[in-house]
Amino acid sequence: MIVVSHDLITMGRISVDIYPNDIGVDLEDVASFGKYLGGSATNVAVAAARHGRKSAVITRTGDDSFGRYLHRELGKFNVDADFVQSVAGLQTPVTFCAINPPEDFPLYFYGRLPTAPDWQIAAHELDTDAIRTARVFWSTVTGLCQEPSGEAHVAAHLARPRAGLEAGQFTILDLDYRPMFWDSEEAARAQIATILPHVTVAIGNDTECTVAVGAGTPDEQADRLLAAGVEIAVVKLGPDGVMAKTATERVVSAPVPVETLNGLGAGDSFGGAFVHGLLSGWPLAQVLDYANAAGAIVASRLSCADAMPTPDEVTALLSERGRPVPDPAPHVNKEGALG
Repeated sequence: MIVVSHDLITMGRISVDIYPNDIGVDLEDVASFGKYLGGSATNVAVAAARHGRKSAVITRTGDDSFGRYLHRELGKFNVDADFVQSVAGLQTPVTFCAINPPEDFPLYFYGRLPTAPDWQIAAHELDTDAIRTARVFWSTVTGLCQEPSGEAHVAAHLARPRAGLEAGQFTILDLDYRPMFWDSEEAARAQIATILPHVTVAIGNDTECTVAVGAGTPDEQADRLLAAGVEIAVVKLGPDGVMAKTATERVVSAPVPVETLNGLGAGDSFGGAFVHGLLSGWPLAQVLDYANAAGAIVASRLSCADAMPTPDEVTALLSERGRPVPDPAPHVNKEGALG
């Protein structure tokens, strides 16, 4: 019998997010900032933990004060940090953001070039047993942009069972494309092509899907992802919501309107809630509605990890907006372990 130790293991970026307390002000005029746990893959693990899921992250920090802060924050959010190590000689990355709602949230990455600790994950360091047995493994395209991280990500995907959906396991690729980390879109597309045959779910917006499989309508991009081996293609439609497509089903979830304060963590909140919905066995349409609402809540708040909603908050927003509320997952206990 396979012993499942984690509902979710994510792999990839971690950083200290430095967000201004002054909203609508250029960075040069900001008087004070707040410090938060950040990094897309890490935020997804936090988001899933908020929904009661037993989460872990595979990442690296610097051997410094910011690294120690991130380890402490992971514990605060009930994210397993057993796969988090420090890398001597490298600084923990810091990400600054200017917040100009409703749509302008530029990011400034410090301590990432020429490399960063989480791009130093090596294949031989991976606990492939834990990766293989996790109910969900989540990685991002950014982890493919440098070695040895790229090779480690391929090794992690090769460790995953291919009969994922039938066995209730999901291997998810966040098509998170950051152009400043790549030489070209073509280089990113080539790396993504090595991973897609091992992925059961791919998630991205129009730009990210274009980098992965070429320009086209959302349906054309979803069809190309399915043809590449993906079983669920999720294409974010911006103001039109989000679409998910399988070989037999196509569903669209309309956006959940909120007043946007900071849109940066919404996608990671969507991801953690999406994982929770998949593992709860909900119909795909309900998974999308729930994830959309979770993303909207974080968009209405300042930070990312600290802003991740609880199930009660998500279902309350769905009820407010007249959306169906999915049944809770009775097999998840308060500690997030399988019951």
